[in-house]
Amino acid sequence: MNKGGNTKLSSFGGGFFLYKEDMNMCKECKNKKPYYITTAITYTSGRPHIGNTYEIILTDAIARYKRQQGFDVFFQTGTDEHGQKIEEKAKEAGVTPKEFVDKVAGIVRKNFDMMNTSYDYFVRTTDDYHEKQVQKIFKKLYEQGDIYKSTYEGLYCTPCESFWTESQLIDGKCPDCGRPVEKASEEAYFFNLQKYAPRLIKHIEDHPEFIQPESRKNEMINNFLKPGLQDLCVSRTSFKWGIPVDFDPGHVVYVWIDALSNYITSLGFDADGNHGELYQKYWPADVHIIGKDILRFHTIYWPIMLMALGEPLPKQVFGHPWLLVGDGKMSKSKGNAIYADELVHYFGVDAVRYFVLHEMPFAQDGTITWDLVVERINSDLANVLGNLVNRTISMQNKYFNGVISNPLEQEDIDKELIALALDTPKRVEKKMETLHVGEAIDEIFTLLKRCNKYIDETTPWVLGKDEAKKDRLATVLYNLLECIRISAVLLSSYMPETAEKILEELSTSERDAKSLKEFGMLECGHTVEGKPEILFARIDAKEFMETLEADRKKEEKAAKKADKKEAKKEDAPVEQIGIEDFTKVELKVGTIISAEKHPKADRLLVEQIDLGEETRQIVSGIAASFSPEDVVGKKVIVVTNLKPVKLRGVESQGMILCASNADDLDIVTIVKDLPNGTKVS
Repeated sequence: MNKGGNTKLSSFGGGFFLYKEDMNMCKECKNKKPYYITTAITYTSGRPHIGNTYEIILTDAIARYKRQQGFDVFFQTGTDEHGQKIEEKAKEAGVTPKEFVDKVAGIVRKNFDMMNTSYDYFVRTTDDYHEKQVQKIFKKLYEQGDIYKSTYEGLYCTPCESFWTESQLIDGKCPDCGRPVEKASEEAYFFNLQKYAPRLIKHIEDHPEFIQPESRKNEMINNFLKPGLQDLCVSRTSFKWGIPVDFDPGHVVYVWIDALSNYITSLGFDADGNHGELYQKYWPADVHIIGKDILRFHTIYWPIMLMALGEPLPKQVFGHPWLLVGDGKMSKSKGNAIYADELVHYFGVDAVRYFVLHEMPFAQDGTITWDLVVERINSDLANVLGNLVNRTISMQNKYFNGVISNPLEQEDIDKELIALALDTPKRVEKKMETLHVGEAIDEIFTLLKRCNKYIDETTPWVLGKDEAKKDRLATVLYNLLECIRISAVLLSSYMPETAEKILEELSTSERDAKSLKEFGMLECGHTVEGKPEILFARIDAKEFMETLEADRKKEEKAAKKADKKEAKKEDAPVEQIGIEDFTKVELKVGTIISAEKHPKADRLLVEQIDLGEETRQIVSGIAASFSPEDVVGKKVIVVTNLKPVKLRGVESQGMILCASNADDLDIVTIVKDLPNGTKVS
């Protein structure tokens, strides 16, 4: 999260949620129009690849743009943490399901933070408040007759957690993921979907913008709604890792009622009607950004659930296409997955953001390969953007010692450039209104390309040789610098770090949407950066692919070495101690009530821990594995009789217990909710 402020616990409805101290607290927000945007929550079955990560980058770009336009944005993402697949994976890993999802949720969040996404709230479906509200929602739907008990017999896909009929299978396999299905028979609760189908069809027809793109809407109506909906299985008894149905403990709430409810529970929705302030302010959502593969759940099951609850429907659901590797779907099982951290390692955050946002069409699938990323960086970011900024600022330094001036010695050739600069924000706005994000970026790069052409047309290097043309040269360079400023302000939604660098190099404070309404807002008298940074260096494609291959071989070798080292470590004898040694250590249960990053050390977190009769400050070397938000609310075991020490200038009054291996680190927690201060022995 990138909104500043320390992480703390707050509560509503008897539960807890994480928030940033300044979230929704500013006076300005009260006068802004609310805008609620969400991603689908990520399933915690494993590490997300760049295809998964694309969704939050896309949503972040929209959220940033809306903030720039003056909206009071609430941007939510999170993790979906229940289900049979997770229960099985946890068993394979030799850990509890909660331990498994805690680890994966941390990986997901770290991935999102790495991509500089500005989400306001990260929901987890294992959050106490969410679980309690899901139970209340389920019971309410049951009591009003929308959910009933029966027996299910059919075909089940475990990876997708979906039931199918024989006629829906493709070549005998799951139509969504292509994997085998299994026959399943069990007692279950069902949601009567058909009861609300006519009302949903009318809503979709009356609100053509509800499902986007248009092709997705036609698919939902023609393939699912008009042929007739089957009642939805909403509970399971064949596994335990889920939210229990509180009035029938043998059942757990099936994943879709659990997962879909996150969009409202995280705002403080209460099934009894005692809704929190955020729910009253932001619901209904302005748009749910989801993958096209889960459109049916979000445009049929979710609206019908909301209708049954008597709540408004989201204004729009946008089913984005997939990011493919070559001609095929990206998949960890296929071994063709490309990961965001790999891309960032080689190219940087903004280059990756640019690629996935620009290369993904509105309705068709996009493609990513290492070669294609290199090609786009060279052609668009190095040649068009980076080269323009570097040479314009360099000329300003060469001819005017960096001092900006605008003598307004205009010529006809300037009018076209200025008109395009003023029109570009309007063109971007038009594209963003319909979520054509890639095309919005194209509009900005059209202006940048026109600037490069303008340099060739006005030949500043020739003007610089003639003292009589000094004012004309200053005007030409001003026009270029102002166009770069306008472009950077617009790019801040898509490439925030790069935009910030450019605006810093221009020494301008004119950085908001209002500054785009007039040409000439760049301040005269300011001095540009003396040595402009190379924003994006050209990459030699052949050398890069050789480096990539060499790095992969090194990683494989290092992994094998680590495995051998770990095996030796496990075989090494451990020195035995007596009970008198162990009893010297005082261990107590505590709850982390707040946490923040150490001001001088990236690998350290500073936590405030409630130990019952006192609160202690402890500094822990866990920041590489956990963000501050990840640890708040955790029950931990604290070594309380260590001598206080200062770690990089911050006092630590003890230590929390952790477990680690060559690959990862986790915090030792307790299963039962024992009071803070309880001794551990």
